[in-house]
Amino acid sequence: MTPIDSLPIAKHLDRLDALIEIDGRRILDIGCGDGALVRALARRGALMTGVEIDARALAPALAAPPVALERYLEGRAESLPLGDAAVDIAIFFNSLHHVPVDLLDTALAEAARVLVPGGVLVALEPIAAGSYFELTRLVEDETFVRAKAYDALRATTRHGLVAIREETYRNPMIFKDFGVFEARMVAVDPARAPIIAEHVASLRQAFEATAEKSADGYCFHQPARINLFRKA
Repeated sequence: MTPIDSLPIAKHLDRLDALIEIDGRRILDIGCGDGALVRALARRGALMTGVEIDARALAPALAAPPVALERYLEGRAESLPLGDAAVDIAIFFNSLHHVPVDLLDTALAEAARVLVPGGVLVALEPIAAGSYFELTRLVEDETFVRAKAYDALRATTRHGLVAIREETYRNPMIFKDFGVFEARMVAVDPARAPIIAEHVASLRQAFEATAEKSADGYCFHQPARINLFRKA
């Protein structure tokens, strides 16, 4: 068993529930994608704002039925469309490594800016290891950008952010079939579509060979790291 395989299994939302106070908090999801986390935390009583880079990226979130008073704004991590001290918690949920490497420090400074004093920054990032990573790197190898994102997190003291917790675990990911996996990969970055189309046969073979098969579909356990910081 590798060190990665020995990590505890936990769902992302369960870890967020355990680590941060959600109900009644003003929470910002930076790089909110289809709004799934925004809606999940809104159901838990958070006052949610999701930010995505443009109208195209926000379209799936805006199309989903609202669950509370969540809102969505266009904006980039390195230039957030909020005022100073506007939120209690800021979250990068599998999104920090998608920020251009030369803008990572600026993005973290922006997250610190919009936090109230004593507010919490949460960075949840996939670890570049394990069978799921080996599968996805056939489409896009994120080893470098994930490492750079972690380096940037370890330098956040310059923005008045104090590290308070780090933990690693494996998040279970279940896909009904290869088509669902393919759709997820493209949803994260539409530029991946032609790469997937070119290598679809080898991808499908690797997907079926490495997944754990169950009654619910194809399961992978994605190693993840969660870091918490408090604004001084």
